[in-house]
Amino acid sequence: MTEQNMSQKPVSSRQKIRRWLLIITILLIPITIFYISPIVASMGAKEGIVTGALLLYILLFIVSLFVARLWCGWLCPMGACQEVCSPVMKHTVPEGWRNWIKYGVTALWLGMLAYTFYIAGGVRAVNPFYGTVNGLSITSLQILMMVVIIFSSILIIAFFTGRRGFCHVLCPIAGIMVFGRKIRNAVGWPALHLEADKDRCNDCRTCVKECPMGLDVNGMVRKGEMEKADCILCASCADACPQGAISYGVKGK
Repeated sequence: MTEQNMSQKPVSSRQKIRRWLLIITILLIPITIFYISPIVASMGAKEGIVTGALLLYILLFIVSLFVARLWCGWLCPMGACQEVCSPVMKHTVPEGWRNWIKYGVTALWLGMLAYTFYIAGGVRAVNPFYGTVNGLSITSLQILMMVVIIFSSILIIAFFTGRRGFCHVLCPIAGIMVFGRKIRNAVGWPALHLEADKDRCNDCRTCVKECPMGLDVNGMVRKGEMEKADCILCASCADACPQGAISYGVKGK
C-alpha cells in the first residue's frame, strides 16, 4: 500500500448518506423539478401566484441563516447532477470575477420577480402545486425535453467553467443563501460551520481533492479562514482529512 493510500480515510458514513441523498434527489426530478425551478417561480409571478418554488426559496433563505448553503451540498438536484459528472470536470473554477456573476444574476432575477408581481397586481394567491399535474412536474414529452435541455445546459456550463461551475457562477439560489449567511456572520448567532487546526495539517491536500466545489481547502486551513461563500458545508473535507485537522459542527461567532 502506498503512503498516499495509507493517508486517506475510507468514505465516512456521513458521506455515504450524503451521496445517497444526492442520488435520490436526481431520481425525484420528475416530481420535484417544478418545486425548485426559478422559471416556474417567474411564470407564477406573472399571474400573481406564489408557487412552491418561491416558497422553497423563502425557506432556503431562512434556513441559510443557520446552515448556509447546506441545501447545495446535500439536497439540490442541479448540484447533484454536476457532482455525479465531476470525474469529467477535472479543473476547478478559479477565484475571481466568475464567482461574482451569480450575485448579479440573483439581483436581476429578484428584481424581475418583484416587478412581475407588481404588474400582476401583487400577490393574488399561493399555490404550492402550481404547474404540476397531480403533484408531478414532468407529465409530457415536451416538458421532459425542456428539463433535459436545462440540465444539459447546466452540465455544459460546469464542464467549461469547472467543478460545480453552475453553482459557482450562475445559480441565483446560491446568491440568496450567501446573503443569508452574510447576515448570520454579521450577527454571530450559532450556526453550522467548519473549523480547522492548522497545527495538525500536514499539507496532504486530501481536503482539496475531496471538495466537490473545488475550493482550496488546504489554503483555507493554513490561513485559518474556513468561511467561504462557495462552501456548501458538505463536510467532505472534514470527513476525508486523515489528520482530523478540520471539524464540522455548530458554534457561535
